Amino acid sequence: MIRPFTDSTASLGDGATLARNLDRDGYLFLRGVIPREEVMALRRPLLERAAKAGWLKSGSPVELALADSSEACKDPEPRYLEHFRPMWTMEALHRMKHHPKIVGLFERIFGEAVLVHPMFVLRNIFPQTPSFDFTTGSHQDKIHIGGGTSYACWFSLGDCPTSKGGLIVAAGSHKQGVLDFELAPGAGGLEVSEKFEGRWVGGDFKAGDVLIFSDTTVHKALPNKSAELRQSFDARYQRLSDPVAEVSVLPYAGMFTWDEVYAGWQSAEYQYYWQRQGANVVPFDTRYYEKRDAIAFAHAARGDLLARDTLLRIVQRDKNAEKRERASKLLAELDRRYTGKAAD
Repeated sequence: MIRPFTDSTASLGDGATLARNLDRDGYLFLRGVIPREEVMALRRPLLERAAKAGWLKSGSPVELALADSSEACKDPEPRYLEHFRPMWTMEALHRMKHHPKIVGLFERIFGEAVLVHPMFVLRNIFPQTPSFDFTTGSHQDKIHIGGGTSYACWFSLGDCPTSKGGLIVAAGSHKQGVLDFELAPGAGGLEVSEKFEGRWVGGDFKAGDVLIFSDTTVHKALPNKSAELRQSFDARYQRLSDPVAEVSVLPYAGMFTWDEVYAGWQSAEYQYYWQRQGANVVPFDTRYYEKRDAIAFAHAARGDLLARDTLLRIVQRDKNAEKRERASKLLAELDRRYTGKAAD
């Protein structure tokens, strides 16, 4: 059973109350933080790129976002990343995470200067079908982010009823620290072992509504049971005075350099801004990824296809050449076993 979010919109201008609610519940649900027209203006070019990728039904109006399920793909598959890369570099997306309505909100909560993480997450989630399911399992962001305490600001690019696969959170789960986890098939590739029955809260999102939660708050997505491509955006925020892990000041998954991201931008305002702010960048704590990778290697050795996405992430992103080679060999073995040919 999923209970409704506690709505904190009435306290939007009261930083002390928002901070208390966030500390108590591990999340804030706030309506209409970003003007709807600005979210919809950002949505349009992303849907146009999705249509160009063949992800939307041919001949249908782009604004309906009707997905072509025969083209369903996901991160970190190469055929997904081919079209995701030009989306992630869009200047308008990077500007959105600096929206004064969002930064001002965190300034009120923190009572001090805010660091906006350069790295952000953009999701394109195809509808769930018998042959495709990329529903994000219950997880914590801390494993992927490291550094000091940070908070995500998640919102849907367009309206997102529960049937379209919005986020839900386990209220109060942030106070339990980093939890044990296993591999999972959805976005992020991990799922906490604890089930949190009776603690899940959620609801429908309108364009402009935001969900804020801490890096140890357990959250997950509902399955996308609509006919649409569900697109969402989330960026992370923290106190400037706290350390930030190196991974959070690098482009998504090491796919580009910042100079490559900034090529073609019209403004330099948000280029390398964290350096001008004097952010305290520290090494990323890899212990959770090392645990994840060990689990994936064990699954792959047993011929378990669940390991495939993690192996792809290792091949694409890990700095250790020996691990990349091992993952590549296991990936080829899995693909030969299940498809008769090696991965691209």
